[in-house]
Formats: sequence, structure tokens, C-alpha cells
Amino acid sequence: MYLGVDEAGKGPALGPMVAAAAVADPASLPADVDDSKRIAPTEREAMAATLREDPDVAVGVARVEPTEIDRPDTDMNTLTVRGQARAVRAALTDLPPGTAEPVRVVADAGDTSEERFARRLRESVAAGGEDGPPDDRDESSDDDERLPSVDVTAAHGADADDPVVGAASVVAKVVRDAAMVDVDAAYHEYDDLGSGYPSDPSTREFLAAYVGDHGSLPDCARESWATCEDALAAAEQSALDEF
Repeated sequence: MYLGVDEAGKGPALGPMVAAAAVADPASLPADVDDSKRIAPTEREAMAATLREDPDVAVGVARVEPTEIDRPDTDMNTLTVRGQARAVRAALTDLPPGTAEPVRVVADAGDTSEERFARRLRESVAAGGEDGPPDDRDESSDDDERLPSVDVTAAHGADADDPVVGAASVVAKVVRDAAMVDVDAAYHEYDDLGSGYPSDPSTREFLAAYVGDHGSLPDCARESWATCEDALAAAEQSALDEF
């Protein structure tokens, strides 16, 4: 058994990014486990439910909300490290006492450098899911005392090449999709928020309509995204034209 970790929702203009980690024996996973993007939505949901109900699989999930994504002192590579580290820590808490150390971790690399991403992820796991090397962590933390150490490797395309990372990607995608269903329900007066991705016409139409009605972006928006900035700029220009 080893731990795989991946994230979903890195690029959308709306909603959270979700990271998930799974600890499993690859031989025990569904035969069709794969990169979540290659699996139909209904099959993903069924597979995620199977994984989370399996007593031999430990799963950890972490959300990175738009407010954190928009912070000026961070970037998406760092946020991906944090999200994955928090998911890894959540999965590690489900492991039985006495688990052999270090726990092998395989991550889908969220950086052009696989080695750098692996190093940063290892340090962030040790630092409590934040930035910084292990020496910066709170040594008095109860979680740190009971979490096993990790040996991290990262690879591009690991969600397609490694079944345990693929399982994590499925869980992350299903949780992200469920979050967007909740977001959509919160704005029931609008027809459709779409997928939240900048390329989705429904997402752009929702942003334009909401900003036109309220003069500001919705709470679910990543304000620092160009798509959201464009919606605000278009509304401001429209108001000037009318004036």
C-alpha cells in the first residue's frame, strides 16, 4: 500500500480547488480506475463512493476556497502544494498506529519541476499543510506527533499512469463537482453557472449577469482570475457608456 494524491479544479474561475489523497493497495482498486477526466461522471461518482466505503482504503480531502486562492501573497503552485499536503495529512490520520515509516507518497506534479514539487509537498506535509521546511512546524502539535513521516515522489500525468493517484483524482473530481452543485443552488435565480471554467460560455454569462445586477463579483468567484476581472471591467464600461 502507498498514498496517491491529486487535485481538481485548479483552473476554474468559480468555486474551490479540491485535493484528495488515497492510501490503497493498487491491486485492490477497481480495474477501470484512471485519470478522472477519462471517466464518465456517473461512473466517477460510483467509483468514489466505492473507494470511500472500502475499509482498506484511507481517503483524505482538502478544499482551497476562492478567498485563499485570491490572496496576493500566494500562487497556484503554492496552493496546489498546500491543498495536496492537507489531503495527505487527512489520509495519514486514518492509518492505524504503528504504520511503517516513511509512508510512500506519489503525487501528480503541480509544477514544471517534478523534483521541486515533491520537495515542497514533503515539507508542507511536515509543516502542517502550510509553507516552509519541517523546522518551521509546530513541534507541539498533536497531529504531528501521530502522523508518520513521508517519502514523496511526483510525476506529471501520475493520475493517468498510477492507479492510486488515479483513485485520488476521482475522489477530488467528485468532491469538486458536488461543491459546484452546491454553488449553483446558492444562485438559483440565475439559469446556470456552468462548469466554472473560463472557457465555459455559461460561466461567463453568469458572471456578466451577476455583476450587472450587483456591481460586484459573487462570493464563489476567484476575483484575481482574468475572467472575473473582465466581467467587472465590462460592467464598468457599460455603466460609463450609459452615463
